Amino acid sequence: MEREIAVIDLKGFYASCECVCRHLDPFSTPLVCCDPYRSGSSVVMSVSPYLKSKYKIPNVCRRRDLPAVDGMIFAVPRMSYYLRMSAKVLSIFLDYVALEDIHVYSVDESFLDLTPYLRMYGCRAEDLVRKIQNDIKAKLGITATAGLAGNMFLAKCALDIEGKKKAPYLTRWNSADGREKLWGLYPLSSAWGIAEGTSRRLHKRGIRTFKDLALASKEMLEREFGIIGQQLSDLSNGIDQTKVNEKYTPENPSLTLGQTLNRDYRGAEISLLVREMAEELSERLRASRKLAGKVSLFLGYSDGHGAFSRQRSLISPSDDEAVLKSALLSLLREGKGDIPIRSLSIAFGKLVPIENEQLTIFEDPDEAERRRSLSLTSDAIRAIYGRDSILKCSALLEQSTLKMRHGQIGGHKR
Repeated sequence: MEREIAVIDLKGFYASCECVCRHLDPFSTPLVCCDPYRSGSSVVMSVSPYLKSKYKIPNVCRRRDLPAVDGMIFAVPRMSYYLRMSAKVLSIFLDYVALEDIHVYSVDESFLDLTPYLRMYGCRAEDLVRKIQNDIKAKLGITATAGLAGNMFLAKCALDIEGKKKAPYLTRWNSADGREKLWGLYPLSSAWGIAEGTSRRLHKRGIRTFKDLALASKEMLEREFGIIGQQLSDLSNGIDQTKVNEKYTPENPSLTLGQTLNRDYRGAEISLLVREMAEELSERLRASRKLAGKVSLFLGYSDGHGAFSRQRSLISPSDDEAVLKSALLSLLREGKGDIPIRSLSIAFGKLVPIENEQLTIFEDPDEAERRRSLSLTSDAIRAIYGRDSILKCSALLEQSTLKMRHGQIGGHKR
């Protein structure tokens, strides 16, 4: 049976939320979501539909690249507010379809499988999407744009290429539309699902457009790209077998934590940050009732000196922050100690359930249990009284970023 897949995107979501909060019209207000108190290189999170349409400001830019506009409003990002608004949008979706038929793609974009509901509502897919769009506008004051097609890929392309561009912000594509409107698209990476690296590799082989891709030999694509080659051939012909209600479960899940630094860090300073991040990620590991069998460290050096990446397996899976911290600091010592660092991330991998814990002869079990009890007690206190209720004295040092990050979500103010 032909599916009816809709992808719904909230237009200029963060900026529109700020406009709604101020009782302003996003389509006539020059508002940008960006902290004006940071440097000119600060990333602009979102611009109002007015600025995007009139001044052609791209989705990603720096504050210094913004044009001079009279009456420009700078709204300091508030991630907790945007997440609450996103949750309200999701609740509107749930008024129409079940949770298993929704795939939340990002904070402002979701896929909905409308197929099982059209007979129940006695309407076409376009009519149901318009009802959802009107409901979001009436209840939240935010304009929703939509793409509609027989599969997720075509629906997303319909949204990005046409649906977002002009009212009524709803576009339907069928298989013929996909071939007609996608085949001339260049570069390939401008379509959803094709990475720039893949696009460059295809370009080297003379495949520049979707038409070239559709006419390319499947055997060559599979030989060069493996299973992705078959998927690329299918996408070029508007074929996508992905189902909204088949949720992806990673085969090798991991926990990660990273930050971009506001200045160059060296030596003991970066060691402090690694320790802080290891303690934070260990808390998340314990909360998930998992043990980590591998730790990873990534350093992004300043001034174009490249990056450093290492990983190490542990003797036995652990959630002991002392063990995990020691392994990460050991990896840090292998890096280029004399080059300043501007970005840092750590990861815990090879996760196993805590019930799989094995004793080891390399440490005192009583001492390990004492450390775990202390960590679990600290976790419980932070859960009740806030993340800053228990801090080490090192968190008060100027180079520490711990308290600042506790006041952020995704690198932006709560």
